[in-house]
Amino acid sequence: MVWLLLVPAGVLLAAVDVAVHRLPDVLTLPLAVATPVPLGGAALLPGAGGSWTHALLGALALTACCVMLFLTHPRGLGFGDVKLAPALGAVLGWYGWDILIVGTFAGFLLSALYGIGLLLTRRAGRTTAVPFGPFSLAGALLGVLLGTCIR
Repeated sequence: MVWLLLVPAGVLLAAVDVAVHRLPDVLTLPLAVATPVPLGGAALLPGAGGSWTHALLGALALTACCVMLFLTHPRGLGFGDVKLAPALGAVLGWYGWDILIVGTFAGFLLSALYGIGLLLTRRAGRTTAVPFGPFSLAGALLGVLLGTCIR
């Protein structure tokens, strides 16, 4: 339940991204650095329910995937989303690779469904920018909730 400490920052990041289509460094960078610390402390407790090693590897894996997406299509994924990836990867990775994949996929799925909804209602075009941060945060939350239910 250490990830609950990250919820206020996630809500603030989502609100800022919706308002200005930016994930500010002043929030994403400290979050990326500070996320593994409480997870490392929780790993020392009996019955931790997760792995600190998996959290660190999850942060590295999700960040690497987001960097690759950013480099191949920078207009599709912003660098703020890349800087958010270590924190989300650590939290999802804590529960294992399956939860990391599910939480990441859920974020992309939610974003795609929102985009399709905008297209169908003719409120956006094919090239309209959609903030991805709120969807990646919501997907991570869904992944974490799933992780806590099955562990």
